[in-house]
Amino acid sequence: MSDPVQIGTAFVKFYYQTFDTDRSNLASLYQANSMLTFSGAQAMGTTAIMEKLTSLSFRKVQHDVEGLNINIQPTVNDSILVFVSGQLIADDDSEHPMMFSQVFTLCPANGQWFILNDIFNLSFM
Repeated sequence: MSDPVQIGTAFVKFYYQTFDTDRSNLASLYQANSMLTFSGAQAMGTTAIMEKLTSLSFRKVQHDVEGLNINIQPTVNDSILVFVSGQLIADDDSEHPMMFSQVFTLCPANGQWFILNDIFNLSFM
């Protein structure tokens, strides 16, 4: 396997930049067997996941990509586990940044990587 840390780090940068500019462009990262849990709501498959991501209540999101805490581990079947925590700003409300955590399982398929599992939670203290 290629370096999981390098792959995971590049994935995180791409994912959040794409999420922040146009969430609909994330569709190619998911497959029919992918699963998303977004603050307790589950969606399975590319179509259902994209419906969830593109129908979120906030219109604009900005993740603090430079300030993210990223932990990456190789796992079974050449997959990669990625844990991310950090801050995001929704709808330009910079006075009230929100803490979030997100976990991805990245799996190789046909020379590319896809998201098998995606779990997102806002962290309220």
